[in-house]
Amino acid sequence: MSFTPVLRAEALKVRTLRSLSCALPAVFAVVTAFSVPAGGSDTSDPDFDPLFRALSGVWPGQIAAIAYGALVVSSEYQGNGIRLSLAAVPQRGRWFAAKLTVVAVPVLLVGFAAGLAALLTARAVLGTAAAGLTTGEQVRGVVGCGIYLMLIALFAAGLTTLFRSGVATLSTLVPFILVVSFVIGDAAGPAAGFLPDQAGQIVLHQEHGGTLGPWTGLTVTALWAVAALVAGFWRLRRRDA
Repeated sequence: MSFTPVLRAEALKVRTLRSLSCALPAVFAVVTAFSVPAGGSDTSDPDFDPLFRALSGVWPGQIAAIAYGALVVSSEYQGNGIRLSLAAVPQRGRWFAAKLTVVAVPVLLVGFAAGLAALLTARAVLGTAAAGLTTGEQVRGVVGCGIYLMLIALFAAGLTTLFRSGVATLSTLVPFILVVSFVIGDAAGPAAGFLPDQAGQIVLHQEHGGTLGPWTGLTVTALWAVAALVAGFWRLRRRDA
């Protein structure tokens, strides 16, 4: 079977499962909604970063992206649906590539739209406080928002394939990003900048210091995602459905 019908079948699964069809709008809604009140907060802080303040909704919004990436894969393991999928598509690499495509492309597009909506809305709230943002910085923030959310969703998809459980992925990744990453950051110092969430979110800042820049930070997040996907595919190839 060629790649196109496999991709169509996986896209159909996403459209017909209610939990998946709700996850993508949640990414857009959370990123936009949480950026608006942040944009209206105190701007007198000497460390005030108008770009990150405008896109601060990405921090809670990534939870919805993680949930989407995990649900797309974990839905296959409910009721042994994976057996039917792999019986229809014996080429596991082709099936896995189609599965990852329906994770990556929608999250990327929704991430772009959410980043743009959040930036425009928060800028209206910030007013003159955002006047120093250049066009290049704003484009970088919006593009980086989409790419970061896509990578974090792929990271979740890879872990779910490895664990064969969406619950295990969410139980591991969500607490790590919300709590553990900051605790490690306080203890590890500059090394914490190489954690997947902290490295990738550098692109959302107007100014940045340290070893990584906006695009090298996203590269680090991409390497984390690739590592999870390789591990997940290894598990998929070695274990019977």
